[in-house]
Amino acid sequence: MTAHAKTPCGLHRSRLGRRDILKLAAGMAGGAVVGTGLLMPSIAQAAFSNSKTGTAPMSQNAFVYTELQISAPFDQVPWKKINDAIKAQPGFINKTWLSGLGNNSAGGIYAFDSIENAQKFVTGYFPAEARNFGVAQTTRVFDAMATKEASIDLNSVHYGAKPTTKPAAFVYTEVQLHVLPFDNGPWRTFNPVLKLQPGLLSKTWLSGLHTGTVGGFYAFDTIENAQRFALDYFPTETRQLNAAFYTRVFDANATETASRDMASVFYG
Repeated sequence: MTAHAKTPCGLHRSRLGRRDILKLAAGMAGGAVVGTGLLMPSIAQAAFSNSKTGTAPMSQNAFVYTELQISAPFDQVPWKKINDAIKAQPGFINKTWLSGLGNNSAGGIYAFDSIENAQKFVTGYFPAEARNFGVAQTTRVFDAMATKEASIDLNSVHYGAKPTTKPAAFVYTEVQLHVLPFDNGPWRTFNPVLKLQPGLLSKTWLSGLHTGTVGGFYAFDTIENAQRFALDYFPTETRQLNAAFYTRVFDANATETASRDMASVFYG
């Protein structure tokens, strides 16, 4: 289904051609995705609708991060069909789509009403989505309640801060540390420094379920400031922690329309 090209590191990266993407979209329209619930409106769909109208919003208790190992310009991703399927998932609240800067990977950051529903999503629905694309995938589940105080201190829109500037870029980070409970970690030391980073609009802290890994999801005003943060500042932070780390930079402009359709908190 996919052709492969070697990355500069010598690894193979899947590339989806237009024909592959159209086939996938057709399959999803016919209910090919396992567990999407396309034929039966769910409680989650009603709650999602309410979240867009401002009535009876669900409370978030978990975040999910996903990334598909594809290389496809975002305008070729069948996001409308995928959005319909995700809206039907139990406990789904909102999603911000992600398009990898430089590699065109596709993914998202999601809010769920419970850890249990987030786990169902990453073990049931999402592997089926990746299978339909014919690619490998990455998923992470995070405890949203554990990081509430730290995130509010950094103007996190996931916890009610009103966005005043439309983001141009997102950054995802994860540090190979085990910090449980999260509140024992160094967030009070790092937050004042993070607030000084050029172009930072907001950060949502992330605490890995079971693993206790520490990370974050950031919004920046420009791609340049996001890259400067990921390449220059963040490695100095992890050096202080003596820990390996993972960073990704995403083009927020490419995914704005798809994210708005999923009630993304970054667009008011």
